[in-house]
Amino acid sequence: MNQALDILKQVNKPNGFAGMALLYNKEQNIPGSTQYTIHRLLAQSAWDAEDTGMFVYHYNASRPDDNYLELRFCISGNRYCENKLCGNCTQLPTEECDGPLRTIDIFSFHFTSTFLHQFVHNVKLTTTKDELLAFKLPNAFTKIFPLSLNKRKILDAVLNHSYTGSLENIFINAKIHELLLRSLESIVDEEKEEGFTCKFLADDRGKDSIYKAREILLQHIGDPITIKELSRKVAMNECYLKKGFKEVFGTTIFDFYQQQRMEHAKYLLYEKSLSVTDVSALLGYSSISHFSAAFKKHTGLKPCELLH
Repeated sequence: MNQALDILKQVNKPNGFAGMALLYNKEQNIPGSTQYTIHRLLAQSAWDAEDTGMFVYHYNASRPDDNYLELRFCISGNRYCENKLCGNCTQLPTEECDGPLRTIDIFSFHFTSTFLHQFVHNVKLTTTKDELLAFKLPNAFTKIFPLSLNKRKILDAVLNHSYTGSLENIFINAKIHELLLRSLESIVDEEKEEGFTCKFLADDRGKDSIYKAREILLQHIGDPITIKELSRKVAMNECYLKKGFKEVFGTTIFDFYQQQRMEHAKYLLYEKSLSVTDVSALLGYSSISHFSAAFKKHTGLKPCELLH
């Protein structure tokens, strides 16, 4: 019996984890953004299952606004300690401490058709991946898949990081973007996920430069940087940088940067209740009208619609 699969089927059900001790819970439900939940459960002594992923493609021809993609993951083997000062300890239990606890970590990422529209509205739908994002496949389906090392690393990073506040939001948004891309590729073509077409990405130095470029973009969410400046910082030819970035992250540098800026804007407006004026300034826009126009184009919403 696949215990991981049984748990994934219960993710969205009330009391789906009844009888299992909840150690940690985190969720985000910002309108027009990725909805996600993370549950960390105490592993039972009899738990023995492989890490498992579930891809849900929900399609309803008569109600297209209700279409969505969902990614669910169940991973085990991590350790948890309530005392953050010693969370990485390897000590055996003592009279004062039960020691780090074995966990089962459950993730659910929900992507609405409205949210996914930004990735395909100006793209020719030439691949199955594009058709999935645009909800052009006429039949709903669910697919189960094993977790690759890459996806496991992303999930571990989402759960175990040192960021807080706004930096945490920026970091998690970028990781979810990468997780969606890699999951789509593994669904469409199992063999494609680990390889790259660009030859210079076969070198770890080349891949490291692309990932470094992404980190620099995230650090400059409120202080736009040109591609020329970015290429200098990562010591990579502009052409290689643009091609490599598109292959690794499935989008152009500009589109990725705009997507991350607008996702962070949603967070600042909805979660932090900042004014449109303040958010516009924090994201480096020269005027509120320019920010509002970009936000509306990217999200389909007016900034004021997220204020509450």
